[in-house]
Amino acid sequence: MNPSDAVIASRSEFHNAVRDAFAEAASVGCRELFLCDANFADWPLGERAVIEHLAAWASSHRRLTLLAEDFAELSRRHPRWVEWRQTWSHVVHCRTNTELGSGQMPTILLAPGLLSVRLSDAVHHRGQRSHEAAEGLRCRELFDAVLQRSEEGFPASTTGL
Repeated sequence: MNPSDAVIASRSEFHNAVRDAFAEAASVGCRELFLCDANFADWPLGERAVIEHLAAWASSHRRLTLLAEDFAELSRRHPRWVEWRQTWSHVVHCRTNTELGSGQMPTILLAPGLLSVRLSDAVHHRGQRSHEAAEGLRCRELFDAVLQRSEEGFPASTTGL
């Protein structure tokens, strides 16, 4: 077990795990990041340090895929992330899945081959941060199952008349 692997038992531990995961992905590098949540309202995506880590990570042939039921809360609560996303729209892909019932969307951050953060109980912020390949594979399978029934969502910019 990697010393930085941890059980997540609170909202602050979840936020710290997400922050640390973005920092590690930026520092070590990985080709892709996958994020999945019902609406990303309770993620620290709008924090300056998270945006700085994402910008450092995205600089070279990367791909970030977000999957949610809808992106209204992310847009409302994380304007700094929305602005970053407009700059990096060529690497950010947002998808929606509205077929799952309430509470069925998994909460996952996955950097394949590097680490995963997964909440098994999103209401009470219970889960784990792991560098184990088997846990990364479980997270990827969960993500892919939801992704298969998704569609494009949350455009980087809107055009209108």
